[in-house]
Amino acid sequence: MANSPSGDSVTDRIVRVLETFTPSRSVQTAAEVGRRAGLPASTAHRIVGDLVEAGLLDRDGEGRISVGLRLWELATRSSHVLRVRQAALPAMERVQARVREHTQLAILEQDEALFLERLSDPRAGANITRIAGRLPLHASSSGLVLLAFAEPAVQERVLGGPLRRVSASTPTDPAAVRRKLAEVRRLGHAIAPGYIEEVSTGVAVPVRDDAGRAAAALSVVLPRDAVPALALEELHRAALEVERALRSPL
Repeated sequence: MANSPSGDSVTDRIVRVLETFTPSRSVQTAAEVGRRAGLPASTAHRIVGDLVEAGLLDRDGEGRISVGLRLWELATRSSHVLRVRQAALPAMERVQARVREHTQLAILEQDEALFLERLSDPRAGANITRIAGRLPLHASSSGLVLLAFAEPAVQERVLGGPLRRVSASTPTDPAAVRRKLAEVRRLGHAIAPGYIEEVSTGVAVPVRDDAGRAAAALSVVLPRDAVPALALEELHRAALEVERALRSPL
């Protein structure tokens, strides 16, 4: 793709425009998109206009911009992520019905835990996780599971830091995180009390692929003082079910 005077390609600029949309910022003006993407106003308006015309972005009656349905449609066609989510949902529903707390599905994406699904009970406790949201690998039970069973190169890259502190209980010392990862591999699950929010404990188990890596992580967010035994039992059972579903023919 042709480069701009600054050296970035058209693709780079389109990605920067799309990345300005977040779970908490779903509607913006074209000017806000341009400012957050670091683009000149004329460039931002041109790219936004082209993306609206293609259906990848939408413009409402007041001129505000949001992500278009066509972008979602294209992203979910023949997607491995969609298959993982579909395979996991029945098992997640059974976990959530038994435990009655937040039940989540995450995968490893660009050295972060990307959450594909979350089921919640109205009486469940605090949880900042959102679908399509991300958390640091070292700071969440799902992330710890994904990192513990990831390729060694991924582990070393993440442990090379910096390790961001999310709460007062988030481990940020690489040596401490390395010991925690060894514990996760030994036990086959992660327990993360207060790592994201002081009032909550995350518990997670891996959904393994044929190579023994974590294709995904299933987790439950419990109140900080809750006993995790039931949640872990249900999660381990669900993980085996999801593994079988992923190995079955399409």
